[in-house]
Amino acid sequence: MAAAASKPELIAVVGPTASGKSALAFKIAQKYNGEIISADSRSIYKGMDIGTAKPTSNDQRQVPHWGLDLVEPGQSYSAYEFKKYTKSKIQEIKNRGRLPILVGGTGLYIDSVLFDFGFRAPPDPTRRAELEKLSVEELQGIIHEQGLPMAKNVQNPRHLIRIIETGGQAHQRRTKLEADVLLVGLLPPDEILKANIAKRAETLFDKGVIEETRRLIQAYGEKSLSGTAGIVYRIAIRVIRDEMNDEQAIELFKKADWQYARRQKTWFKRNPHIQWFSSVGVAYRFIEQTLSN
Repeated sequence: MAAAASKPELIAVVGPTASGKSALAFKIAQKYNGEIISADSRSIYKGMDIGTAKPTSNDQRQVPHWGLDLVEPGQSYSAYEFKKYTKSKIQEIKNRGRLPILVGGTGLYIDSVLFDFGFRAPPDPTRRAELEKLSVEELQGIIHEQGLPMAKNVQNPRHLIRIIETGGQAHQRRTKLEADVLLVGLLPPDEILKANIAKRAETLFDKGVIEETRRLIQAYGEKSLSGTAGIVYRIAIRVIRDEMNDEQAIELFKKADWQYARRQKTWFKRNPHIQWFSSVGVAYRFIEQTLSN
């Protein structure tokens, strides 16, 4: 991807876990009057602070952060909702004369915004309950009456209901990057990434992620927590159940987080628009040069 012809109106920083994305975004925001929008599918949950490595209170005082603490553990939150929220925040930040900076490792969240995915709206629970009471023949009748395309599996009520709910619209996944976006990726060498993951694993447990997990279980219940928790919380639950000790949990987290990083790398590597850098310093100098043009 060639350097942007005009000064970018949105900077996006992507990459695998523990690659330095948050540090880079914070540094950019401090210098260029920016506000940060987190694109992380776990930081959206209230109370999951240590285990998701949310920015500190001090960092949030210095730079406005968005996309954090949006829902309670156990609640569902879709990429559709994230895109709608983030598009609104980007415009609000621009209206304040500030620079929006989108940062995170949840690939679908990032791509939904940068490529303006056309998601189908989530279902209305009341309407769905009504449709679920109908027979296959009645659902087919509604589809015919509304002139909608019939589901491929005409006998599957779930497919028929979704056709009715969406008006027959399918997901639209565009491949053209939104205009005026500078898309930067951080990808340190594997040995550095592994070392960063190991250090973070030990730091999280030192900071009290087990105690945080106990508080979350007490507030929301283990079932709600485990249903939406990330890697570290699922491992912490096993410690609380006495299935392993802290040392075993740290080692398991290192392995699990490295596997997660590899999946993230695979996702982002498919995107030809990302300009990759091996360190925060090199990436920052590139962004600095681009913004000064």
